[in-house]
Amino acid sequence: MADKIKVVITNKQKAVKIPTGIRMLVRRCCNAVLKLENFEGPAEISVTFTDNAGIRELNRQYRDKDIDTDVLSFPMGENGVWDIDMETGAKILGDIVISMEKARDQAERFGHSFQREVGYLTAHSMLHLLGYDHVDNLEKVRMREKEELIMEQLGLPASSSYIAVD
Repeated sequence: MADKIKVVITNKQKAVKIPTGIRMLVRRCCNAVLKLENFEGPAEISVTFTDNAGIRELNRQYRDKDIDTDVLSFPMGENGVWDIDMETGAKILGDIVISMEKARDQAERFGHSFQREVGYLTAHSMLHLLGYDHVDNLEKVRMREKEELIMEQLGLPASSSYIAVD
């Protein structure tokens, strides 16, 4: 991909140790979604790793939901129009916030790797930044198909036979 994609990752939690390679995986996910969606031009995405308390606070503040959740998306664009970083010319797509505690717990519950869960949440959130939503069932199905396609491309299968390698 010729266009420059800048993914700024910040870890604001201590609940879960961030395994080596997770940051690279998040970057690969962001790039894979943009490629799948034929996104053109340079882009900037901000990804924050938080804990359940941190994401609960954001959920309460921005969505009036006083519960923790796995991922929040804060799109900066609307209908394909984004703010532009004047220095780089990049479209600022928005912010992704992932609860690492929730990701760890969900990976255990679904019987797949932590990497797979973080990758999935990143892909899901990236689609939100690009304007997808899952209010109706058709959109939900379309999003799920795209998410699974990305997971396949990145070698993160959904099957429970997947073994995490340390």
